[in-house]
Amino acid sequence: MDHFELRDGVMHAEDIPLPRIAEEIGTPVYVYSRATLERHAQTFRDGLKDVPRKHLAFAIKSNPNLGVLRVLARQGYGADVVSGGELERALAAGMAAEDIVFSGVGKTRAELALGLDRGIGQFNIEHEPEGVALAEIALRKEMTAPAVLRVNPDVDAGTHAKISTGKADNKFGVGIDVAPEIFARLAALPGLNLRGVAVHIGSQLTSLAPFEAAFKRVGELVADLRAAGHSITHVDLGGGLGVPYRAGDNILPPSPADYGAMVARVTRDWDVTLMFEPGRIIAGNSGVLLTEVLWVKPGATHPFVIVDAAMNDLARPALYDAWHDFAAVKPSGETMTASIVGPVCETGDTFARDRLIDKVESGDLAIFRSAGAYGATMASTYNSRSLVPEVLVDGDRYVVVADRIAAGTIMAAERVPDWID
Repeated sequence: MDHFELRDGVMHAEDIPLPRIAEEIGTPVYVYSRATLERHAQTFRDGLKDVPRKHLAFAIKSNPNLGVLRVLARQGYGADVVSGGELERALAAGMAAEDIVFSGVGKTRAELALGLDRGIGQFNIEHEPEGVALAEIALRKEMTAPAVLRVNPDVDAGTHAKISTGKADNKFGVGIDVAPEIFARLAALPGLNLRGVAVHIGSQLTSLAPFEAAFKRVGELVADLRAAGHSITHVDLGGGLGVPYRAGDNILPPSPADYGAMVARVTRDWDVTLMFEPGRIIAGNSGVLLTEVLWVKPGATHPFVIVDAAMNDLARPALYDAWHDFAAVKPSGETMTASIVGPVCETGDTFARDRLIDKVESGDLAIFRSAGAYGATMASTYNSRSLVPEVLVDGDRYVVVADRIAAGTIMAAERVPDWID
């Protein structure tokens, strides 16, 4: 459920008619719903009601907007970060340092030092040299770094190849077969409190089976590590639960309640604090990309609906052939079959091909649904286009939470060398 719905024939975000935002802010523009963010945050928490000890950290990479993060901080969420910049964003949004988990396969030594200086709650170590470096930095600072070792369980998540992270040939974590010996060496290092293990097998999973397979392998590893004399107090299960992108799909992703029941069953004898990093499941359906139809252009088989949003604003369709439902803001009830494209000079700037959609004409407004995760955060200024703005709606009020950054502003940061005559 989200809070984007038709009222008297006009699409609203909560109590705000979308044409008002288009008129006052312009298009394209991302529109987020605070009520949806809060509902999804609570629904995920409720799904884990049978997990006795847990820690929830929002995956900031899915939506790093400070306004969005502040909403989730007020819901008691910490942060899962993958860069020093995301770490600073989490703190700026009011998330407690001790509730920040630093993930990511390519942390620099400067970022490791930053995490220590800020007093974050956990480092997820991706490979042995990183753990050695973290221990050395912590020792120089006369500190002890709380950490877990990320393992790769070699489980096929059944998701898109570009967002799969738990197979043996993916770059993430250490092989679960060699994890015990790596864990033993790292656990012996002064400066490191290696307190558990982590796993994350991918994003947009639509079945519980891969999760369960991975978690069972982790459970066996925990038992082996304890048998070897190690103290295991924390296990990080990552995120990855999918969201419905396509209305009318017969197969829906598992609910947080179903996911939570599976987790509680599989982990009931682990006696650890379980850590979770949801992202898309919280933010995905909390936002839409509002756009204007520029032209309807005849095509060889079906017309092209050319909108003012482009692949630089919403990259997922170009990157993954991802589906986003397209809906008119003032639907007439008529439909048409068309390809939806943007103005960027790339054939890949295509949101949909030969799709049955609401009938639209030049000047009409429309939305791409389920754009709250991996939308604005992946935007660019390709073709010297402005950086897309973001709006947060709260009932009958809204505020711009990220400005439209014009091409001229970006160009002002560039320099022409004086030795070019």
